Amino acid sequence: MHNSSHMAETLYRGRRATSIENELVRVTVLHEGGHIAEILEKHSSVNPLWTPPWDSIEPSTYDLEKHPEYGADSESRLLSGLMGHNLCMDIFGPPSPEEAAAGLTVHGEASVALYQIAATETALTQRALLPHSQLRIERSIKLSGHAVEVVEAVENESAADRPIAWTEHVTLGPPFLEKGATEFRAPVTKSLVLEEGNGDFERYTSVPASGGFATYLIDPARDGAFFLAWSPGSQVALGYVWKRTDFPWLGVWEENYSRTGAPWSGRTLTRGMEFGASPVAETRRQMVERGSLFGVPTFRWIPAQTRVEVRYCAAIQGGWARCPAQLVRHAHGEVRFEY
Repeated sequence: MHNSSHMAETLYRGRRATSIENELVRVTVLHEGGHIAEILEKHSSVNPLWTPPWDSIEPSTYDLEKHPEYGADSESRLLSGLMGHNLCMDIFGPPSPEEAAAGLTVHGEASVALYQIAATETALTQRALLPHSQLRIERSIKLSGHAVEVVEAVENESAADRPIAWTEHVTLGPPFLEKGATEFRAPVTKSLVLEEGNGDFERYTSVPASGGFATYLIDPARDGAFFLAWSPGSQVALGYVWKRTDFPWLGVWEENYSRTGAPWSGRTLTRGMEFGASPVAETRRQMVERGSLFGVPTFRWIPAQTRVEVRYCAAIQGGWARCPAQLVRHAHGEVRFEY
């Protein structure tokens, strides 16, 4: 059966969205921000992805004076519509003061852009143009059993080679995320822990704090990278797999009821599993000046008028009484969970 794109359109928590599904999984993406808001395991009705505890609005309707409940800085427009898995492009972290004055938000335009979406019953394609950064984004999502296969492309429409951040900010929340219970696996080696100090991520510490951030280098001996999260309460496992050379870093961010400002208000439990080309959420200038960490680049180049493509895959499955050793093989056989 083939559904036209308008038949797949829906409202998800008050937001314009499109859903695709098969007998095992439902995936929902938001039209504004492009976020993957839902990867639902149908048998358990569990969606591991984070839904913020505050009301969500379309980023295009956000207004600083009308919406003080989302804070009052370069992150507020993002937070007004944030949900689930968001794409950080072409910065990972805050804009500079000058970029913020010019209209850039935290994590870049991709997280607040309007996406055109075409869908069938089990596949969809999202497209957006980022006018400030002159980048064109295309993401295709296809369901295959328990797996969610993603092809993501970025095209640099400018005449200049561009240094960019490109991070898949997968954020998990309750009830899947449970303090002291939910388990995580990833093939990482070296790490760097950063404590959030005045929002500049420059105070290095030896242990993560509540609300802290740590970045991990994916094992350079591996071709494939992954993270796996398992909830013993729901017996559901969610995993993502990708090519290590595309995204050599895994950032782990936690908010543990510690942020008291708007819109967090001390009521938020969430964990970001953020795989990408950059290790640390920082400004574009800091990213370029850092250059590398542990001998691995901290950003990637997209040459002038060139299209760059990556593939990754998510999978979700219920009925796991313990954390599974293997959940999914990459659609093209390049990557699999092994330990």
